[in-house]
Amino acid sequence: MDRRNLEDRAKDGLETRREVLGAEYVDQAMAVVDEFNREFAELLNTYCWNDIWNRPGLDRKTRSMLNLAMLTALNRGPELKLHVNGALNNGLSKEQIREVFLQAAIYCGVPAAVEAFRTAREVFKERGV
Repeated sequence: MDRRNLEDRAKDGLETRREVLGAEYVDQAMAVVDEFNREFAELLNTYCWNDIWNRPGLDRKTRSMLNLAMLTALNRGPELKLHVNGALNNGLSKEQIREVFLQAAIYCGVPAAVEAFRTAREVFKERGV
């Protein structure tokens, strides 16, 4: 567990978030942080993007594969699209992403995988992959 102060953890989490999701996306998300959602943004940057994403037990590619599978299972389209981009940023290939979705099709159901494949193709087209 990271025992550093919250400010350092939030700073490192924001850096990780920018590396995974892309600086442009994260900068836009942070630009709309206000009094209403500030604590949520701090929670994301500190706990999600530092305390979990920066743990030593799994590399970023593996974490991305887990996120793709979980977001497929939960049918969370917009977050899935974001994390397909993140998976590519973390070095996953189209083939690896496809394999995650094929695995999810069996364990989560075909309708969830249909949406996941559709979302990934949209990202691949946008990125020219």
